[in-house]
Amino acid sequence: MVQLHVKRGDESQFLFNTTVDASVETVIQQISVIYNGRLKVERICSEIPELADHGITLPPSMQGLTEEQVEELNLRDEWEDRCIPSGGPVFRKDEIGRRNGQAPNDKMKEVLMKTMEEARALVSKKQVQANICVTMEMVKEALDQLRGAVMIVYPMGLPPHDPIRLEFENQEDLSGTQAALQVIPEDECQLWWAAKEMQRCKKLQDYIGKNEKTKLVVKIQKKGQGAPAREPLVTDEQQKQMMMHYYRRQEELKKLEEADDDSYLDSEWSDRQALKKQFQGLNNIKWGPR
Repeated sequence: MVQLHVKRGDESQFLFNTTVDASVETVIQQISVIYNGRLKVERICSEIPELADHGITLPPSMQGLTEEQVEELNLRDEWEDRCIPSGGPVFRKDEIGRRNGQAPNDKMKEVLMKTMEEARALVSKKQVQANICVTMEMVKEALDQLRGAVMIVYPMGLPPHDPIRLEFENQEDLSGTQAALQVIPEDECQLWWAAKEMQRCKKLQDYIGKNEKTKLVVKIQKKGQGAPAREPLVTDEQQKQMMMHYYRRQEELKKLEEADDDSYLDSEWSDRQALKKQFQGLNNIKWGPR
């Protein structure tokens, strides 16, 4: 299997296995699904702590309003009585006024938080260091874990305007957000290797030959953003090791400069005439009273 180390910019994303016979078109489709799926998992995980701490989101017309403003405008959250967490709610006021404050109890909160950590770990960038390839099945499993945890805590579901439900239903609106800049649609995704764009109409073997044990560092880029930066000659870790080596060497040289003691000249091993004296039998002669 050919192993692709997928990066965006200088940041590692995940490892991906494929074959030299695979078309670049297919590889790009699979990589973009995994890449965007990981972003979706991360967006959901970023909302889970808020759901666990402060309950479901308020309708857009009520978000950010004070209690007095809600009463004055005669607004009501019709989903508050429908979307009740298992085991009953615990009131924890949301200071920014985005959620209704009817949070799950501690046991249900633990279910959400534990599942969030497991889902994050499944598609984490740390999988690169562990030499574990991320697949579309792993991304789907992470999403299914999150969906299952939310269903356990909220058996009646979440309101249709809740960002977590919108993510599960693929109806999220990311326009005007930083998250929108990270997403790369499949038809706008480009794959670069060795400062060259890999053309969709070709196969991997047209670029790397027929060796199935090849390992490559490839970069994904959004169409129209130009060529990504080249890979540095040394990695950050290698640079750190080199700097540590040079620092230790400098410290050793400083110590040698400070150690200008020449007392070693009085030692027997430093006497240039020692061999001559030994042949003449004069090496053990001592002068002075017995």
